[in-house]
Amino acid sequence: MTKILLILHVLAAVIAVGPVTVAGSMFPAAARRAAGASGGPGASGGPAGAGGAGGAVGAGAETAAMRLLHRICRVYAAVGLAVPVFGFATAAGLHVLGTPWLIVSIVLTGAAALVLALLVLPAQEAVLAGLTGGGTGAATAAGIEPARIRRLAMLTGTFNLLWATVTVLMIVRPGSTTGV
Repeated sequence: MTKILLILHVLAAVIAVGPVTVAGSMFPAAARRAAGASGGPGASGGPAGAGGAGGAVGAGAETAAMRLLHRICRVYAAVGLAVPVFGFATAAGLHVLGTPWLIVSIVLTGAAALVLALLVLPAQEAVLAGLTGGGTGAATAAGIEPARIRRLAMLTGTFNLLWATVTVLMIVRPGSTTGV
């Protein structure tokens, strides 16, 4: 039974955390492109154009992409609740609940969840709200400030680093003699 729980735990982690990691990482880049396409603050005048009809189309496409990326993050964050559920069940079956590597992993997983729920997702929502502020579809300074996008990228990177650390701990399991 423990092996089945471990399989479900690993599958839940791959299926839930992977999409959040990828979509979350793609969001700031899409926000930068939307800012550039709309001619807003930090506009780069890149390939999508810096305003005009071409820029408006580019900004609309990027905003749609950002909405999709945000939705992926929200949905898979909820699905990700299965990861610690199966993880605790697996750890109980292996009798390793009190081991230091697992305790550190639990703390880091909690920190990652808090970063995602309290910082990354609200920051994505704020950027989206700024891009669609006033229902006009025009970008506003509040939503696409380069500093806001950089902060979102940093928070997403922090989330990803926490999960990478947990993954390493789960694979290496310092001092583990479980044989699994």
